[in-house]
Amino acid sequence: MITLSGLNDKQREAADTIEGPVLILAGAGSGKTRTLTYRIAHMVDNLHIPSKNILAVSFTNKAAKEMKERVHGLLGRSRSKGLTLATFHSLGLRILKKEIEHLGYHKNFSIYDTNDQLAILREGLKRYHDEKSFKREQIQTIIGKLKNAGITPDEYADSEFFDDEDPYCHATNYLYDYYQDKLKFYNAIDFDDILLLTVRLFDKKPELAQSYSEKFKYIMIDEYQDTNSLQFDLIVHLTKMHNNLCVVGDDDQAIYSFRGADITNILSFESHFPGAKVVKLEQNYRSVSPILELANEVIKENKNRREKTLWSNKKTDKKPLLWKMADSDHEAQVVVEDIVQHQRKGKHLGDIAILYRSNTQILPFEEQLRISQIPYTIIGGQKFYEKKEVKDLIAYLSVIKNKADQLSLRRILNVPNRGIGMKTLEKFIEESEDTEVDLFSAMKNNSALAESRQGKIDVFTTLITKFIDVFNENTLSEGISKLVEDIKYIEYIDKQYDSVKQAERRRNDIFQFIDSAKRFEEFFKDGATLTNFLEKLLLQDSQDPRDKEDEDDDVRTNEVTLMTLHSSKGLEFDTVYLVGLEEELLPHKRSLQEGNVAEERRLCYVGITRAQRKLVMTYCKERKIYGNNVTRHKSRFINDLDKSGFFVEQDRESFGHLGSEEEIKEYKSNFFSGLMGLLNEDAQDKEED
Repeated sequence: MITLSGLNDKQREAADTIEGPVLILAGAGSGKTRTLTYRIAHMVDNLHIPSKNILAVSFTNKAAKEMKERVHGLLGRSRSKGLTLATFHSLGLRILKKEIEHLGYHKNFSIYDTNDQLAILREGLKRYHDEKSFKREQIQTIIGKLKNAGITPDEYADSEFFDDEDPYCHATNYLYDYYQDKLKFYNAIDFDDILLLTVRLFDKKPELAQSYSEKFKYIMIDEYQDTNSLQFDLIVHLTKMHNNLCVVGDDDQAIYSFRGADITNILSFESHFPGAKVVKLEQNYRSVSPILELANEVIKENKNRREKTLWSNKKTDKKPLLWKMADSDHEAQVVVEDIVQHQRKGKHLGDIAILYRSNTQILPFEEQLRISQIPYTIIGGQKFYEKKEVKDLIAYLSVIKNKADQLSLRRILNVPNRGIGMKTLEKFIEESEDTEVDLFSAMKNNSALAESRQGKIDVFTTLITKFIDVFNENTLSEGISKLVEDIKYIEYIDKQYDSVKQAERRRNDIFQFIDSAKRFEEFFKDGATLTNFLEKLLLQDSQDPRDKEDEDDDVRTNEVTLMTLHSSKGLEFDTVYLVGLEEELLPHKRSLQEGNVAEERRLCYVGITRAQRKLVMTYCKERKIYGNNVTRHKSRFINDLDKSGFFVEQDRESFGHLGSEEEIKEYKSNFFSGLMGLLNEDAQDKEED
């Protein structure tokens, strides 16, 4: 018997309201995940609702994983078996794997990533009459926004998104159609297609939507403020046979409009789902009271919001600090000096985060952290699965799974070098288009080439055909190991790089990739198929704040975290430095031009509420922009509160060190010895490379 006595009154009310539409307004740090997991356990254990009828959807793999582990902890694995706890995209993918043939695709479709998309757009622009005037990345972004708005190529020209006087709209109109045709020919979809095609499937086959709605009789959606119009349409389809929808969200943390998120979904929930019950979670379990008082004061200036006031039982006399700095270099020096003091007291560096609005703010902090020999990590660097050698292997696996995947095939055709040139490839591409067969089939069936060249093609097609059987007969990791050995990929790496250090790093990436396949086998057992493995790799959610999936999220490494405010959502740190609280930075200049100050204020609110115990905010008197020193002004989000007493402002403009004279002397000594060590290290690296 699951008891709800461990929840507070409002959490208990939310967990115990099961039938009909429910909106849980969950403020930052208010225990929403705990509430959701107890709600699920209560439904299964106390109300005897079959677990197969429950669907819980989150936005990130990390959140879905956390929810799954907590539910398992409450119910045990056997009793929670049958629950569907997924992200929007993994749910859509699950549906498409069963039903995509209704849309004219084959079930062994590939999922294309950003680079694959750009490759198709590059080809399309060559065919467009004025290709040099357009950036592929911009057109890719427009297509992504159209898909998330549910707009197909046929609908674009007649939609509100099309401007007849904008050349980019005309280019996109041509390329969107070209791009989708190519995807279908390659039996591939992209990340945005997953939801677009799922909704189109339900539009086309309402009986399928009905069957899934009958299956998922109780639906929960986390982070509802981040849903877009396409996700809303999917939710409507899934609730058409019942009205049992529970959504959890906080409009004050709606910061993803650039991804297509529509805040009106949460603001208008009752009009979309009449008779909805609204429960507010306002008790915060993360932060001390002064931090919450500041956050409440900042966010209340937004008028179009659900009123809520965060409060906490964690009391302290220490208020948040606002430091006035001379410039960005000085800002970094003082912040890092404070972190050095923190380290000297024996405290854990993993409890510290430096949050900023723009990546352009990173460099001075990186330099100061390195000089002071403070270990750090930047969230949002190159992902492991985006590295060249790893992408090569993924391309091999993709072709073995789906021979129609032309982009992956073209990537690996001459990697490692097989002496197959562009002219040979172009001949087969032309034949593929003329005969309307996939490129692999054109290569396998053609015999018009000179014998020597056809022999090289035959070696490649035989390799792919052989490894289809290899992966059917061996474990996933064994298959990958055999592939690496067969194509002599390690030897290829050694020849590619002159630097021993670089080659070793690339070889290690390959071994890590094989290890990731082994971990996948250990976790999924019989489900560790090539298809499932590729889906896991290609559906790494961009909204997940960390890149290492196997990292223990409960154990932070002893290093300072640097990240943008957007990346920080959902995380918490004992100490937060919120840097660059200036006009045209936070709020950002672009958002001011677009009239989107409310979202910038929400972004500031998110940053403030990441701090548990200590919050330091900074702004500079001037900042170097495009090589020029530009006068800066304190952000309106803080300037409005100057005389309020919600924070203490301290002038650090004269580089006022925080320690004693002896500590200052030691700091300067470490600073300069660290600088010399860094210069020597850089010189040594250049020599080795």
